[in-house]
Amino acid sequence: MTDGTSVATSLREAAGLRYQALYGTIKKISKQEEIALKKVITYGTYDLLHYGHVNLLQRAKALGDYLIVALSTDEFNWNEKQKKCYFTYEERKRLVEAIRYVDLVIPEESWDQKISDIKEFKADVFVIGDDWEGKFDFLKDYCEVVYLPRTPEISTTQIKQNLKNK
Repeated sequence: MTDGTSVATSLREAAGLRYQALYGTIKKISKQEEIALKKVITYGTYDLLHYGHVNLLQRAKALGDYLIVALSTDEFNWNEKQKKCYFTYEERKRLVEAIRYVDLVIPEESWDQKISDIKEFKADVFVIGDDWEGKFDFLKDYCEVVYLPRTPEISTTQIKQNLKNK
């Protein structure tokens, strides 16, 4: 039987492990041995969240132990991509954070932050959809670059067009 104190202690330890994971290694409390985490980072807008997004995030997480999602801010989407999102950044952030494969969500505020993010979060793998094939090869100097196939029958653009035509 578990008492309230040990449950609270376990939750605090789990939160501490999650926080420490950002800095490259964590300590196993039971054995006091360090384990290196393989960190994966990906970028996207994730507006009108759909199963294609979930598929991509699941496959990205399978490439490592810790998945970081850099989520495009409303300002970045409008100023750099000329995109108006249906959901605000904060709403999209809550949705992405709720996906079990995602460990951390950070803001994407510029095209140029990828190298600094990879360095800051010590990412081992950069993942993006294969519609960007070759465009991020310059990141290979910093980490592994993987272009994942998209789910072919679904996209946010397609959803928006279908809703517009109804």
